[in-house]
Amino acid sequence: MSGPQIRQTEPSKQRNRVVALVCGAVFFGMIGLAYASVPLYRIFCQVTGYGGTPVIAAANEGNVSDQVVEVRFDANVAPGLPWTFGPQERAVKVKLGETRLAFYQAHNNSSRSFTGTATFNVTPEWVGQYFNKIDCFCFTEQTVAPGESVDMPVAFFVDPELLKEKGLERLPTITLSYTFFPVIENEPVA
Repeated sequence: MSGPQIRQTEPSKQRNRVVALVCGAVFFGMIGLAYASVPLYRIFCQVTGYGGTPVIAAANEGNVSDQVVEVRFDANVAPGLPWTFGPQERAVKVKLGETRLAFYQAHNNSSRSFTGTATFNVTPEWVGQYFNKIDCFCFTEQTVAPGESVDMPVAFFVDPELLKEKGLERLPTITLSYTFFPVIENEPVA
């Protein structure tokens, strides 16, 4: 004994097609957003300084304060990249608004060339919106030949607007940190 057969009318078939198309569009839209979220978040952080990401600036407008802040430099190398990497100076004192140039050095300890890319961060995180990088080795991939040492500059300034931050009793010590990761050929950048 078989159950009653249900016949779909033309309007209900049309509604089912619309629902299927909407579900498919939502599915592919979610996949697209998942892939776009990392670059969009990176852009958001660079524009706003959110999460300790320094703001990328064209140049300092010339507004220099007498207030001095200490900027410390930190360096790390991820596993898989046979480099020695570190700052040439551990810390500098800089006037707010003063453009400063600092150098890091990378040395390839292996017998073949390696390409790396650096990520960066500023702590404390809330200072990231005031820390402006004008030029940096982290903007491009770096290739270092076997046994070669390379000096890598970073030009920056700390915006004097930092002094207007609410609850600021004294200027913080700022740490600029870089981590180099190996670039693996033909692997998409996350």
